[in-house]
Amino acid sequence: MHRSIAFVAFLLLAMPVFAQPAPQSESAPANEPGATDNRPIALDPFSILGRLDRFENIGGSAYVVDQEQLEEFDYDDILRVLRSVPGVYVQEEEGFGLRPNIGIRGSGLDRSARIAVLEDGILIAPAPYSAPSAYYFPTQRRMKGVEVLKGPAAIGVGPRTTGGAINLRSTAIPDATNIFLSPVAGSDQYREFYGYAGGSGDRTGWLIETVQQESDGFKKLASGDTGYQIKDYLAKFRVTSDPSASFFQALEFKFGYTDQAADETYLGLTADDFASNPLQRYAASQKDHFEGRHRQYQLTWTVEPANADWSLVTTAYNNDFSRNWFKLGHVNGVGISDILADPDSFTQEMDWIRGGDSPADAFTLRNNKRKYFSRGIRSAVTRTQWLGATRWQATLGASYHEDEEDRFQDQDGYRMTAGMLELTTDNPGGSQTNRVSSAKVFSVWLDNDIQTGNWIFQPGVRFESMELERLDYDTMDPGRQADPARRRENDIKVVIPGIGVTYLLNNEWRLLAGVYRGYNPPSPGSTANEEESTNFETGIRYRSGLTSVDVIYFYNDYENLVGTVTASTGGGGQIGDQFDGGEAVVSGFELSASYVFDGLFNRGWSVPVSVVWTVTNQFEFSNSFDSGFGPWGNVLAGDEMPYIPENQGQLSIGLVGKKFGLHMRAAYQDETRAVAGSGPILAGEGTDSKWVLDLSADYALTPTLDLFMRVENLLDETYIAALRPAGLRPGKDRSAFLGFRINL
Repeated sequence: MHRSIAFVAFLLLAMPVFAQPAPQSESAPANEPGATDNRPIALDPFSILGRLDRFENIGGSAYVVDQEQLEEFDYDDILRVLRSVPGVYVQEEEGFGLRPNIGIRGSGLDRSARIAVLEDGILIAPAPYSAPSAYYFPTQRRMKGVEVLKGPAAIGVGPRTTGGAINLRSTAIPDATNIFLSPVAGSDQYREFYGYAGGSGDRTGWLIETVQQESDGFKKLASGDTGYQIKDYLAKFRVTSDPSASFFQALEFKFGYTDQAADETYLGLTADDFASNPLQRYAASQKDHFEGRHRQYQLTWTVEPANADWSLVTTAYNNDFSRNWFKLGHVNGVGISDILADPDSFTQEMDWIRGGDSPADAFTLRNNKRKYFSRGIRSAVTRTQWLGATRWQATLGASYHEDEEDRFQDQDGYRMTAGMLELTTDNPGGSQTNRVSSAKVFSVWLDNDIQTGNWIFQPGVRFESMELERLDYDTMDPGRQADPARRRENDIKVVIPGIGVTYLLNNEWRLLAGVYRGYNPPSPGSTANEEESTNFETGIRYRSGLTSVDVIYFYNDYENLVGTVTASTGGGGQIGDQFDGGEAVVSGFELSASYVFDGLFNRGWSVPVSVVWTVTNQFEFSNSFDSGFGPWGNVLAGDEMPYIPENQGQLSIGLVGKKFGLHMRAAYQDETRAVAGSGPILAGEGTDSKWVLDLSADYALTPTLDLFMRVENLLDETYIAALRPAGLRPGKDRSAFLGFRINL
């Protein structure tokens, strides 16, 4: 921490001395070929793109889902939002997107653990280094933008550069007093209230925001609900110096609290039961229940001198998350993954799972109780220089980060009587798992943006020094009075370089290319090697008026692919174990195109049309190996990776007038393998291909009051969304929502 603070202080003192003013030019508008950008830097401290007005020139794949796009459907599910971004793979789980599975360019989907997930520029996973699985994910409904970075552009964000980064932008403090209220009701007793109030004075600003959601769930369970409840609160306060001060400064404090409860399970269905009624839930899942509480604190200090060409952003943050997922793990001593994979060999266990009477302790339910923290300080200084006609903007950053996962789990025994589970053995806390994993990380990164003529070069490099530790305590020592029974450590130092290049053909066309090192650190105490790859991309970008086109080819060449066992993956191995997969290749094409037919029907209407498509033409292992990792198993060279579709995409069309808007989105995804293999996907070994059509409409009743509706899965498509960790799991059926927007 001392090193990081000293480094930041040095930069703060040194930058005014070396500041060099930019030349004045009126020959060409900024951002055009040959232009000199005379505007102040004014970097957005909560963005990972820096300045949204310049992200089109980023030497890598960068996409923004802005507030206008989000408001077309007001989705509360991040997976539905991300369908509009090419190269991003999603796997549904419970149907609500509460614990999403997101991957980028074949990085792996499970619990979004292999990409960097941020909120307002800060890593937001429970413990980004020691336990990155996204058992907490920010509430989508309060987000006003989503940024996705892939390729070399993601180096400045974090160590997980194989796929990229997703940054969720929360509601900003409004410039003027504003009150927004939105009540919604829908299928399955869905109820939502979203609202915020905020404003700004000459030198202060504030915002108070809340999301209240609940649903009884779309699956059917005789003994209870299958839904969830979210209570989310956010507050922001800002104070600034006099805008005319020679050193403009802003200090913004953010506090958030989220409480989530969900009656959710890992127990799916057999193929026969899915065919009979895909929305049913077995009686054995009746006690499965998730509870999570998350607190976040963030303090951001921004300095922007009036007459200098540098700016400084420093953020201190602390995130605390606690959760307990009480859920079925074993029946008669056999894991539910094994039972559902071969129900004919476990007829007795399946009878009990469906509600048949059982002996005492036939069911083992686990208190998956864990506590996390993630805290640190990061600072980045950005400076712009001119060397003749060459513009050079450099960002130098440093951070110190600590995080920890504390597992204190136990297992209880139950029996089934008349379709109801009864407690028969209550074990003490820590008797099943009693361990702590932690990380201490010092990072330094340098991003450059060098524009000379029609060329833009964006080299970058990141250095990480990681101290990872795992302490295993005796399960008979819940108070941790004795020393750990086992201590494992990893001391890792890694350099992650990359470069992106953009060539401006003219004001409309840009060519881009990049190469960078893909990297994922191991888990604390892991014996697996670090995940490494060399990743390439190249493509073309077009912008002209109401037309936008991006076509990008990507190629990820893994030197070593790593698989991590979690409860959500299913299959063999101990939770937390990692396995080396060796060499592998993932490559494909990403297409994003949009056009707006404007001024139709007597100039009062417009028709926006867009298509997003990803073709993954290669996603296979290059070597043969045996693995205890369930989704891989015994792999032969040429076998395809699990849960990567060859084709996926979304087609969108709208009809927008002065008071009325209608939008349709049709999302497609190919069938995917549940386990690595080759040849046709056999029945019961993969998810279904699917088209899912969503519809939304809104009408302005008054200048301050809108009526809106949304229908998800309009055609009521029935499909297998996942086969892991235990049995077949359905996608959400048709659901409809009606609400109001009140903007005062």
